[in-house]
Parts: sequence; structure tokens; C-alpha cells
Amino acid sequence: MQRRFTEIDEAFICENCGKKVEKLGYSCRNHCPHCLHSKHVDINPGDRSETCHGLLKPIGLEIDSKKGYVILFRCEKCGAIRKNKTAKDDDMDKIIKLSAKHE
Repeated sequence: MQRRFTEIDEAFICENCGKKVEKLGYSCRNHCPHCLHSKHVDINPGDRSETCHGLLKPIGLEIDSKKGYVILFRCEKCGAIRKNKTAKDDDMDKIIKLSAKHE
């Protein structure tokens, strides 16, 4: 099965911290830049086909040679693991703290 990417860059209210998150403007907004949480809504990026809709908690950080820093998430509802690259406006202090986590 071929992965598909649907570009959706939309503003939202973070379900974890309650802050308004603006559009990213240069790519797709996937997570809150304030608390780094996301929502489990996609099977393939941007398709909004996932029925779980659980909160994706940031649990770690990887470095990818092509994508740069990549946040690892675990769904608090179903346990699925997801990944997404960091955004330019992410809270760098939270990224640094996340890089030291070992879950």
C-alpha cells in the first residue's frame, strides 16, 4: 500500500493545553508548538481517516538525516506510536527536554 500525503495546514485549539495554534504557513501543522501534543486523526498524513481521535503525547525525539528533529508520539487512547518532524516555531525548551526523555 502506497503512503499518501494530503497537505492540510489549519489552525486549531490544542486539546492538551488549550492554546490557539495558528497555521504553519510553509507545511502542514501537525502538533501544538506550545506543548508539542498532537491528535490521533490520520492514518496517512493529512487524510483524517483515523477513528481513534486520542491525544498523542510526545514521548521522545529522533534525528533523521533528511527530516531533522522528529517527535515521537504515543496515543493515550490506543497506544499507537506516530512520528512527525518538528516545526520552526516549536518551543525549543520543550524539544530539549524531550530529547532527554527515555520512555
